[in-house]
Amino acid sequence: MTTSSDPVPPSGRSAILDLAGWARGFGLRMAVIRGESETALGLTRDRHGRTVRPDAAEAALDRRDRAAVVAYTRHLAAYSDALLDTARRALDDLPPARHVTAWRTVLDGLAASATEIHRAIDRPAAPGSAAERSQRRALWPHLVAWAEHGTIAAALADQHHQPEPPLAGEERQRWTAKAQAAQRRGELDLIESWYTADGRLITLAYLVEDDTSTVIALTGDPDAPGWEVIGHYAHEYAAGQALPRPVPAGVLRPDAPSRFNRPPAAPEVSLQELLRDVVEARTSGDVAETLLTATQRGHTAGPLIRMEELLHAAAQFAQALETVQGQRSAARLYALSRQLDFLADEVHDAAEDLAASVAVLPPHRTPATTQIRARPAVDTTPPTPPPRTTAPAHNR
Repeated sequence: MTTSSDPVPPSGRSAILDLAGWARGFGLRMAVIRGESETALGLTRDRHGRTVRPDAAEAALDRRDRAAVVAYTRHLAAYSDALLDTARRALDDLPPARHVTAWRTVLDGLAASATEIHRAIDRPAAPGSAAERSQRRALWPHLVAWAEHGTIAAALADQHHQPEPPLAGEERQRWTAKAQAAQRRGELDLIESWYTADGRLITLAYLVEDDTSTVIALTGDPDAPGWEVIGHYAHEYAAGQALPRPVPAGVLRPDAPSRFNRPPAAPEVSLQELLRDVVEARTSGDVAETLLTATQRGHTAGPLIRMEELLHAAAQFAQALETVQGQRSAARLYALSRQLDFLADEVHDAAEDLAASVAVLPPHRTPATTQIRARPAVDTTPPTPPPRTTAPAHNR
């Protein structure tokens, strides 16, 4: 289960600082493995998501498991312990915050997964055996844990970066006043935002003033009172070098399925297919059945219900941002979700009324026929072409 290209363990301060890069490299490789696996598994399923080629599906999963073990061996096997130690030291230096305890739990989980992976790498089953395939399959959840949560360890290990001191005193007040005036004029263009390890929200923005644009950094919610400018920079790269490093963003649902272990999607009919069914229908019952499919609830929910679920989830996300604009967007999306839910019920009732009419399209709505020129029989003589006339050439 090992490879011939095992990495050399890190030594010295400079190697320790590269630990975040090794973790991110493994995450990128796992994303590629996931994409290749999903493509291969998709070829083993029918249009309803059912596996119709079980042998091919099992072979695709085995290739996935093998590639993931090789990726970990090459990218992280020699660095995981040092990465976790560095991340824990950085975590110990952070001030108390809501996320610190959760991050410590994540690091403990990564340590447990690393122990299981290393045990299997050090004691591999017989090559090519069913035991080896079973061993690799059992490692997949641990490898997924590192692919998904290793970024937290990498971000903590990257906290060695020393940011420049923020603006203070009168200079901070002066730049904050300029930025607030630009916001009132509509000339404060937000670029991106991130959270730092100590829980602060930092936002980059362009401050437009007298036809000139300056990159500034704000701390706090830009749409709420109390935010301040903590720095101004020549460009975005300079801002990134001067400001505290970002940490991984949170998740909407902590118990949501992993993107590496998504269950097969429920079978569903596309809106394009439903529209085609309506256009090709001849009876009211056919159209009513199509509308009922669009508004069906449950595991095989129709497109209208899925759209309502999408809006509801988006509203939850906006609310979880914990910003003023997020709360505004959440209220709007919740209202749209309720309207769509009401609309789905109305469509369902209309479909039932249409089905009760037991009507058909009148016969005068005849289909258009395609004009096709008759082709001559095979044994007939083709018509004689008209004689060619020779006309004198015209000189230009």
